[in-house]
Amino acid sequence: MENNRNREDQKQKNAKTSPKEKKKKAPSQNREFAVITYSFLALFLCLMGYFTYFQFEKSEEFIDNPYNSRQETFSQKIIRGKILSSGGDVLAETITDDAGEDVRRYPYGSIFAHVVGYSTHGKTGIESQANFDLLRSNASFLEKAENDIQGEKSIGDNVITTLNFELQLRAYDALDFYKGAVVVLEPSTGKILAMVSKPDFDPNTLGEDWEYLTAEGNTDAALLNRATQGLYPPGSIFKIVTTLEYLSEHGSDEEYHYFCNGSYTLGKNTIHCYNNKSHGSETLKQAFANSCNAAYSSMGLELDIDSYRELCDKLLFNASQPISLESSKSSFVLQSGDGDAAIMSTSFGQGKTLVTPFHMALLVSTIANDGVLMRPYLIDHTESYEGVLQERNEPEAYGRLISEEYAAILKDYMVAVVESGTGQKLKGQNYEAAGKTGSAEFSTGSNSAHSWFVGFAHQEGKEDIAVAVLVEDSGIGSEYAVPIAKEIFDSYYENYE
Repeated sequence: MENNRNREDQKQKNAKTSPKEKKKKAPSQNREFAVITYSFLALFLCLMGYFTYFQFEKSEEFIDNPYNSRQETFSQKIIRGKILSSGGDVLAETITDDAGEDVRRYPYGSIFAHVVGYSTHGKTGIESQANFDLLRSNASFLEKAENDIQGEKSIGDNVITTLNFELQLRAYDALDFYKGAVVVLEPSTGKILAMVSKPDFDPNTLGEDWEYLTAEGNTDAALLNRATQGLYPPGSIFKIVTTLEYLSEHGSDEEYHYFCNGSYTLGKNTIHCYNNKSHGSETLKQAFANSCNAAYSSMGLELDIDSYRELCDKLLFNASQPISLESSKSSFVLQSGDGDAAIMSTSFGQGKTLVTPFHMALLVSTIANDGVLMRPYLIDHTESYEGVLQERNEPEAYGRLISEEYAAILKDYMVAVVESGTGQKLKGQNYEAAGKTGSAEFSTGSNSAHSWFVGFAHQEGKEDIAVAVLVEDSGIGSEYAVPIAKEIFDSYYENYE
């Protein structure tokens, strides 16, 4: 009986308390349900957002990845499109050989080898950069459907580059048998007009030559695109950067003065001018035009090294270059705690500083374009094989790297190099040239120097062009690199349309 009464009491207690408990528990359960629901909704939206981002922003990057096996699937259904120069010259195309196999053909052989690239043993150059476009067909829907039914391939889109055929040919011939690189840009747009690297190779016979080109004992490194991947001491062309740092710290060049007696000595360290030439009393502009090593060694010791380094970082040293081609990072490694010898040698382009010809072409393009770097590009537009436009790249500013005021001063200094300094072989033409020469020592040998010229040219009513010329192990810049630059300028302004 006692147990029955206890059970009845408990029922009555539960009956009295359960409505209140229900009222307390209901909101809590609703909140938990809402949290779970909104969490799943947020995850769903994030997933949809990622799929959208991937489809429109990243899909081409993944398809172009050489490790993506889907490329083989595309090539089984699409005939790889053509690569053409800006004037319509066919630089790469797919033909059918006697065995009925698709074969990539390069009509101009080694002339465009590095910049156009190859599609055998992987892909490089434009063949890699534009892989998605070349394997995408914008033929009509009915044509593609008919090809699918008949088991035939559709024709891929064509890629029209910014490359100027005449300039590429002239740069290639001018470099002759020397190892080195030439880059030609249009400063106002960022278009890459020519890019040459030597030693070169013939992409038509790459399969046959592969073993030789990649042999361990082969020191030519012919597959290396020296324009974007080669790293070299800049020599005196780096005086452009040192001059800019001096201007940044002092605001102007009005108070600068140096007397050159052919060398500069500090402690046990002595820096000589070329052939120990005494330049006498110099302004900053005259020291730049004369390429006076003594003046720049002295100047370097007065600079704020941390500020110097920050400037170099802003000028894209120690950073990836804004181009999708395979490229190396130029390096500036000077630290504030480094000794006098390191500072002196770095100030006129020796020391441990290394640059690519492409990076130096970007630097002088920036100066020519009043301090604004335009993002460099190689592909002007893509079109279907029938010539219907698909996509067009437009000029885009990368950013302001140099103030307009200092860019104007550097232009004036670079004109002085041609008018009265080490670049006088460019003087008196039907265009106005500006630039900086350089001779970069890379070993203790008596004639072991790379020859440099970087600069630009202007003719009223026509687009400026900028060049970087690097001739390996040849000698002083005025003797080897400047004549190559002159041939390029001559060709451009003679054949300008």
